[in-house]
Formats: sequence, C-alpha cells, structure tokens
Amino acid sequence: MFKPLSKAGLVAAALTSLAVAAPASAQVSQTTSGDVPTYKEFQSSTYRDADRQYIVNGDEPVRTTGELRDFYDRMVGGKTEKDGLIVNTVNGVDDKWSQTQVGNLTYCVSTRFGTDYTNVVNAMNAGAALWESASSAIDFRYVPSQDGNCTTRNTSVVFSVEPTSTTSYIARAFFPSSPKSSRNVLVNARSLMTAGSWTPGNIMGHELGHTLGFRHEHTRPEAGTCFEDNNWRPLTPYDSSSIMHYPQCNGTSSNLSMTATDRAGVQALYGQ
Repeated sequence: MFKPLSKAGLVAAALTSLAVAAPASAQVSQTTSGDVPTYKEFQSSTYRDADRQYIVNGDEPVRTTGELRDFYDRMVGGKTEKDGLIVNTVNGVDDKWSQTQVGNLTYCVSTRFGTDYTNVVNAMNAGAALWESASSAIDFRYVPSQDGNCTTRNTSVVFSVEPTSTTSYIARAFFPSSPKSSRNVLVNARSLMTAGSWTPGNIMGHELGHTLGFRHEHTRPEAGTCFEDNNWRPLTPYDSSSIMHYPQCNGTSSNLSMTATDRAGVQALYGQ
C-alpha cells in the first residue's frame, strides 16, 4: 500500500521535479506542516513548463489538471474529499475542449422558440452560470445577434440551441468531439418548463455538462442500473447526487442541482 505523504513530502516531490526541468528563477514555497495538503495547495506548488504541462517525478510531463489530480490522488492513497464527474473518452483520449476554446463557447438561442424564447434564454444563462462559477476557465458566451440564424450551419457560434417537438426527452446535447454539424442543444421548451423539481436552469446545466465532455454518472457500475458503455475516464469517485446523474437511475438528487463535488470534478478537468 502506498503510504500517504505529509504536506512537506508532497511539496518536496514538487520541488524535486524542479531539480531537473525548472529554470533557476522558478520558485515554489515549501511548508513545514505535517498535514496532507489539499489538491489546490499541491497544484499551486507544482512547476509548469513553458508549454503549460506540469512536471512531476523529476522529468515526467502531465498534460492536464485532470491528470495532475490523478497523480495527486495516487500519492495520497486516494484519501481525498469525495468528488464526482466522469469525462467521455474517444479512443482512450479525454473528450474535452482546449483551454482556449473552453473560454469562448459561443452560442445562440433560436427565435423559432417563439413565445418560449425568453424562458430558454434564461434557462441557458442559469445553466451556464453553474459551470462558470465552478471553473474560471469556462465561459459560455451568448451571442443574441445570431439568434435569427441559429442553426448548426452558423459558423459565428460554436453551437446552437434549437427547438424540438419530440416528447422523448426534455433536451439533448453533444460532446466536444462532435462535428460542427452536430453541435446543437435541442430543447422541448414546454417540457423544460413543466419538469417539476427539475428546474429549467438545472436541466440546461446538465445538458451543458455534456457539451463540456461529462458523461452520465449513472453509467458507472456503482449505480447498479442505466449502464451505457465504458468509454469514459473517472475524474473522481462515484457521486450519486451529481448533476450528471439521473435521479431515476438510483440517483440521490431530487432536482439535478450541482453539488460541491461536481464543482471539484470540473476543476480537475479544466482547472479552477
């Protein structure tokens, strides 16, 4: 069993990584407390190279904050606070936006929603705010000037929000790897506004979670039902109350709200 390192030990590991790769000007503060540091403390103490990769174990690059979190979890023996979220994978690679693109996720809301248009605009604003408040790297940017031509063919926005008449679902979205022709969020506006304890903002927050690359939490074996497939990577331990977990699939949330564990999970993939 891997023995958890003390706070000093973890920071020392970060300092060791500096010994080979870091320029002389790099500075990392070392603490003397024997407590295990939080992930945020460890992340801030770890050197980032010119290409923005983290350097661990002396000379090993770690590409993303998600991978750095995995490294940290291994070092402390997995004894961290409970988090949630899993990221979709394509051929074993995380399905996510680049750091540049995730900060500029432009979208329009189709005027074809008619009398439901304002409700959908408001729900999108509320759903986007959930993720933006969780990570400063994320920025959904509403472009109302494109609402009159809001389709997947509109290259002035990353994705479109369009109406659907189906009653098979309230809304559906896409993953970052989806081609432009598939990048839309389809919404049955009437169902959106009459979903009981599932508020419109939380429902759209769930859908926007997919656009960021997050899978349904209930596809994990711990849920015991609603399995989809194995094309995902766990960012954190299973969370039955995640915004990405359907309540009807043995979830423990009654309203699809975002939890503190969800916020920690998105930070593991995109940063704080």
